[in-house]
Amino acid sequence: MKAKVNAIIVAAGKGIRMSAAERKQYVALDGIPMLTRTLSIFDRCDLIDRIIVAVPKEDIDFCRSEIIADANIQKEVSLVIGGTQRQDSVYNSLKTIETDDGIVLVHDGVRPFVKPKHLIACIKGAQEHGACILGIPAFDTVKHVNAKNEIIETRKRDTLWLAQTPQAFQLKLIKKAHLAAKQDGFIGTDDASLVERLGEVVKIIPGSRSNIKITNREDLKLAQALLQINASEL
Repeated sequence: MKAKVNAIIVAAGKGIRMSAAERKQYVALDGIPMLTRTLSIFDRCDLIDRIIVAVPKEDIDFCRSEIIADANIQKEVSLVIGGTQRQDSVYNSLKTIETDDGIVLVHDGVRPFVKPKHLIACIKGAQEHGACILGIPAFDTVKHVNAKNEIIETRKRDTLWLAQTPQAFQLKLIKKAHLAAKQDGFIGTDDASLVERLGEVVKIIPGSRSNIKITNREDLKLAQALLQINASEL
């Protein structure tokens, strides 16, 4: 029997930086909430068996009736109450997966332009290496600065990548990493960092510069431009 692939969509943020009347994950792009767009991409991936969506407690009913229903999702979908930190939302989602076998993808709900081929590549990468994430090589010069915004050094760009999601892991490994982080009171910047601190290797593979995380008004303008580009390529 094939081990299942679960996908966790993290959408429990408050969206403060967006300064909108609604949470950023529900902001519409051409009339479709960006969370709905994200869910639709994962629903179309044949390798994924189940989708878990972490949302604010007070939004559970709204997401069930407005986001999931409108997306016409065909796969099994579970709604989970998100936590204070993004890491808490992932941990709460992992607890709903009873087995330690299989693969789990973790993705930001506000990255609605991820390509289906990258979902597949991450899943296969995690199956082979244990952990595999998307990223892009740093394309600007990177400066290391202090608290006063004074430059300490210029980093070698050819060894630096910008991490994206999805990030895929063998279930046993990511559960172990999250449990260790919770016991130690460690908060990481992403799920891969929790695995790294265990001394495990995380593979990074090329993603896309269009796989943006929409967090503010400037990102929203870029997202609208990407929609127009994608429409022109159809």
